[in-house]
Amino acid sequence: MNEHGSGDNGSGDAGGQAAGQAAGRVFGEETLGRCISCGFCLPACPTYALTGDEASSPRGRITLMRALQTGALEPDDRVLAEQSSFCLGCRACEPVCPAGVEYGTLLEQWRDHQWRGRRRPLLARILTTLVSRPGPLRLQGLVRRYARTRPGGGGGPSLLLGCVERGLYPRVSRAVRRLRPEITAPARQGCCGALHAHNGDSRAGAAMATALGERLPGMIVTTAGGCAAHLSAHLGAGRVAELSDYLVREGHRPAGEVRAGGRRARVGLQDSCHLRNGLGVSAQPRDVIRAVADYVEVPDAGGCCGAAGTYSLLRRADSRKVLEPKLDAIEAAGLDYVVAVNPGCLRQLRQGLRRRRSAVVAISLAELLDQAAATG
Repeated sequence: MNEHGSGDNGSGDAGGQAAGQAAGRVFGEETLGRCISCGFCLPACPTYALTGDEASSPRGRITLMRALQTGALEPDDRVLAEQSSFCLGCRACEPVCPAGVEYGTLLEQWRDHQWRGRRRPLLARILTTLVSRPGPLRLQGLVRRYARTRPGGGGGPSLLLGCVERGLYPRVSRAVRRLRPEITAPARQGCCGALHAHNGDSRAGAAMATALGERLPGMIVTTAGGCAAHLSAHLGAGRVAELSDYLVREGHRPAGEVRAGGRRARVGLQDSCHLRNGLGVSAQPRDVIRAVADYVEVPDAGGCCGAAGTYSLLRRADSRKVLEPKLDAIEAAGLDYVVAVNPGCLRQLRQGLRRRRSAVVAISLAELLDQAAATG
């Protein structure tokens, strides 16, 4: 999801990618050339922490990208294939990079090349095909009863229903509507394209983001940090806001409080990687939680949980290795709830906590605020 801080990256990255392709290259030279191999990214990288292998770090992967670009490595090289897949795409390397390397852009370009045609993992092909077709998404509405309204007039805010979220977590959209009734939830909106962009088809991902922006005029509010970052890259940061960011912008004061065991609940947060690292949104969800509960900062809350879009499905064992220390920290913090601001993270945390039979409940931010409001 190409969203380093503003919507300007989308057009610039697309131009660099097109230029690179025109010259027979995989990467735009300006983007690839920014890395100075300083190593600041190494401590931030979850896969480097797992392996200690230079090739599994952002610096090492950029070295591999350069070898591909110059022809020093063949396109079907085994290490290239492995490392383009092993990377979580969390972009934790970007905020710590003194040279401003847009690693998320490079990863998308890399996967566009490595995962062309049938080289793309079968499951990724199935998922991107599924969300590209509006019929199955609308059918979910009949079965799961996510929030649906007529399109709002006058360019008012619209809720991005989300491909995964409307099917797995329909209560989230209903909670948003109760919290902020001015946010409409038009049923006919389709996919934002983030799934495509992260799975070897960034061109389709960009086109889908643009099309969604045309279907939903005005502000687009989303409860998925990854979708927020992807849309911001292509529509501009002024058009898109994750829920907590929107609430803070609007001066929303959450009502009520969340209680557990007769006391104010202890609540932690798992950051969305793309929301935090791509858009710099991290204080907002914490501020909103503090209004309704006792906020507890979990160690490494800003680190990836291992969900990473399709990663938890494509590389299940590696995903769990990333998740386990995070679950240890969540349980050690004595939480009642851990909040997620991305549906993939919510799924990852819920499954992990259930495997442990933990008493900690993973919940979306919208549902937490809705639960608090019910007591107000």
